[in-house]
Amino acid sequence: MLICHCNIITEKEIERAIIDLLDSDPWQLIVPAKVYHYMKKRGRCCGCFPNVVETIIRVTEEYHVRSEAGGVDIVSHLDRVRELRVQYGSRTYERRPTNHRAA
Repeated sequence: MLICHCNIITEKEIERAIIDLLDSDPWQLIVPAKVYHYMKKRGRCCGCFPNVVETIIRVTEEYHVRSEAGGVDIVSHLDRVRELRVQYGSRTYERRPTNHRAA
């Protein structure tokens, strides 16, 4: 699935970048800007960043569940991140109001 229309970046490319970053340091904080910098791209309109954040959360959770680390601590931390996402980021989707229609 195409995540970033400005840079033509697919979800699989973002997932690979996140996994590469986690392989280098599993406990680092990964944000969309870090993923784009790793891929030698830059956010242009940044409308894709909410989707990139969701991908980062999902891939990081799956990565740590597969590792030998304590999964309970990781999942509870990611749940808190999700709660903050709902609290602060759910008013718009890709920087568009909820009543926005593309077609």
